[in-house]
Amino acid sequence: MEKVIVYIDGFNFYFGLKEKGWKRYYWLNLQKLAENLLKPFQELATTKYFTSRISSPPDKQKRQSTFIEALETLDNFQIFYGTYQINKIKCKRCGNIFPKPNEKMTDVNIAAELLTDAFLDRFDKAILISADSDLSAPIKKVKRLFPDKRVIVAFPPARFSYELSKLAHAFFTIGRKMIADSIFPDEVIKKDGYMLIRPDLWKS
Repeated sequence: MEKVIVYIDGFNFYFGLKEKGWKRYYWLNLQKLAENLLKPFQELATTKYFTSRISSPPDKQKRQSTFIEALETLDNFQIFYGTYQINKIKCKRCGNIFPKPNEKMTDVNIAAELLTDAFLDRFDKAILISADSDLSAPIKKVKRLFPDKRVIVAFPPARFSYELSKLAHAFFTIGRKMIADSIFPDEVIKKDGYMLIRPDLWKS
């Protein structure tokens, strides 16, 4: 069996869903999605999810926390955190100052994990769910240093990178049906018995 690790760029995936208007798919079992990407001759070694915790607005922060708690109920699923900061941007037209959120460290964390896992021979094939062209460097390194390993890029909905498509051994876009088939049930039970409920805004 071919060992596979799936690496998920959380914000890249989220904004792809958001651009599509697919809020109903925010409540996504990412481990099940990773499993649905596999071929019959492959086995999932682990799934690695890269994100950052937001601090505002409170309702959005609460929804994200509920989602992360749901992900924490999954077996063989790892979460890696970057930072999420608000930068101030001045409008050139009106002069007003606007907050602009900026997510940091995800590409660095993915690169570190991808190269470490390749070095430790933890996968035969890596599936990278992202369209961030900054990840071209670690893909190049894996291809050069580990020619027997393959890196497949799975583009989130509404996302594409020409550079990644040329560097990867293969690429495809994750379709709506595969996402729809990977949703958590409306109620997820934590190990301590606490019930997590799918946010109302994510039901339609």
